[in-house]
Amino acid sequence: MPTLDRHENVFVLDLGDGENRFHPDWITAAGAALDEVEKAEGPRALVTTATGKFWSNGLDLEWLFANADHYQDYVVSVHQLFARMLSLPVMTVAALQGHTFAAGAMLSLAHDFRVMRADRGYWCLPEADIDIPFTPGMSALIQSRLAPQTAHEAMTTARRYGGTDAAAVSIVDRAVPEPEVRSTAVALAQSLSGKAGDTLGTIKSRMYASTLTTLRDTANPLG
Repeated sequence: MPTLDRHENVFVLDLGDGENRFHPDWITAAGAALDEVEKAEGPRALVTTATGKFWSNGLDLEWLFANADHYQDYVVSVHQLFARMLSLPVMTVAALQGHTFAAGAMLSLAHDFRVMRADRGYWCLPEADIDIPFTPGMSALIQSRLAPQTAHEAMTTARRYGGTDAAAVSIVDRAVPEPEVRSTAVALAQSLSGKAGDTLGTIKSRMYASTLTTLRDTANPLG
């Protein structure tokens, strides 16, 4: 389950040490961590990382297939997590130490910046290969955070990007050796911690207004 620690002005949210899939309880815990970050006062920023082979493998398909009658509510909760991260009134940095797939990749895009391991691990949107179409909210998020040609390639080909390739097309901002991923992300977050507050939240909310509206659509989240 996600855990939250604070180091000076930087909160560090560790998503876990497994595949870190979006089980409903996992989503609730992540949301509670974001509540704590948001209600804190003064300079602060957020780094989201994980421990082990995965940053996040996305939706908990095993839970979803066993609870198909909750599909729409589940998608709404995932969209809400994306919207919350995208509009959080602090600077956010995803420290991608491992594989980042599907909804996990989308969650990384909802951060302001991304630092990825250069030598191993992939960032991938595999939906075209696994026959799961992007929801309108997911499409809006991806297209708002990636250049058009990069979004097109990532969404339609399910390409697996290594860290260096991901940096070359600005999926991530920096690709560094594995021992430097977390420290680089924390240093970047620390340098931006003074930006936290209502003004930053307003800037983000207005910058991504149409995407946030789509993500927050609870009436027809599946399109």
